[in-house]
Amino acid sequence: MAYDERVAERVRELIAVRPDVVEKRMFGGLGWMLRGNMAVGAMSTGGLLVRVEPEEVEALIREPHVGTFGREGSKPMKGFVVVEPDGLSEAEFADWVDRGCDRALSLPAK
Repeated sequence: MAYDERVAERVRELIAVRPDVVEKRMFGGLGWMLRGNMAVGAMSTGGLLVRVEPEEVEALIREPHVGTFGREGSKPMKGFVVVEPDGLSEAEFADWVDRGCDRALSLPAK
């Protein structure tokens, strides 16, 4: 298994209510796309990848359970954070999934 199946199942339950969701393997894990834009992902490291406004990243990574996304030794990817789901309530987890979906839907369709 290349990603945390528990995280994937939690995302699937939440994202299933949205139209035109595409699930695909990416970044060594599993990602969910809305209108061709990545919204959230289940990382191979167990984290939840969340698309956010690029200018929000610095403030978000100061929150508990939130870090940058990118390869070690490289600059972090703009507009994405990784959230450690084990410390989150179901409502907090759902809020992060919604945040990623809202950001993906705010972008032009691909």
